[in-house]
Amino acid sequence: MLNRTQPIVTSAQLGALLVNVRKSRKLTQAQLGARLGLSQKRVSELELASGTLSVDQLLAICAQLGLQLNLQLRDDTPPARSSATAW
Repeated sequence: MLNRTQPIVTSAQLGALLVNVRKSRKLTQAQLGARLGLSQKRVSELELASGTLSVDQLLAICAQLGLQLNLQLRDDTPPARSSATAW
């Protein structure tokens, strides 16, 4: 996974990426949790439901796994609307 970008557009893709990188770094959920001050159970929950991650949690996990977060416009992104879109 060195010097590779991985497009992520769903929380399921994010969770799978985090699991794959954690395993490639030969870390268990318990070991990653210890580095983050979280329980193994919470790491599991975050990997399975990564849509519940806060930005701070995501950045902390990325730091521990040797990842960096880069954002860019998607090729298929329509032009921005003038009014805010409700989540």
